[in-house]
Amino acid sequence: MPTILQNIFRFALLVLFQVLVLNNIQFLGYINPYLYILFILVLPVQMPRWFLLILAFILGLTIDIFSNTPGTHAFATVFVAFFREGIIKLFTNIEEGNNPTPSFHTFGVSAFIKYVVLIVFIHHTILFTLEAFSFAHFGIMLAKILLSSLVTVLLILGIQSIKTK
Repeated sequence: MPTILQNIFRFALLVLFQVLVLNNIQFLGYINPYLYILFILVLPVQMPRWFLLILAFILGLTIDIFSNTPGTHAFATVFVAFFREGIIKLFTNIEEGNNPTPSFHTFGVSAFIKYVVLIVFIHHTILFTLEAFSFAHFGIMLAKILLSSLVTVLLILGIQSIKTK
């Protein structure tokens, strides 16, 4: 399947799964996995930044529309898309002209895990901080960030490990 069709299918599948299944799951009141961020994580490395930011905005806005949230997902998704290239360079050594799709195979296990953990943690920190819009309940917000990030990272790594086999 060509890359464009594959990414359109991935976008639709992740949005539908997020909206119809994951948004209706609240473990212990603190854990809500946001798997849709996987779309941004696995886009090709050399994608032009302007196009990546547009895709991130469309993804976040779509989740915002279905979740009835006022732009929090759009902001968090665009924020991590903006810093994605720098984070990739922080953990990997991609040669010029090489355009891999981030995975265990292309980045290496350690680098890919670090990449996923950092992107997901930044995304969730922005998302839950905007959602709370206050530091009055900092402990609850921190618990939501850490627990949701942990579950999201585990889901992403599980999906990627199944995909590579």
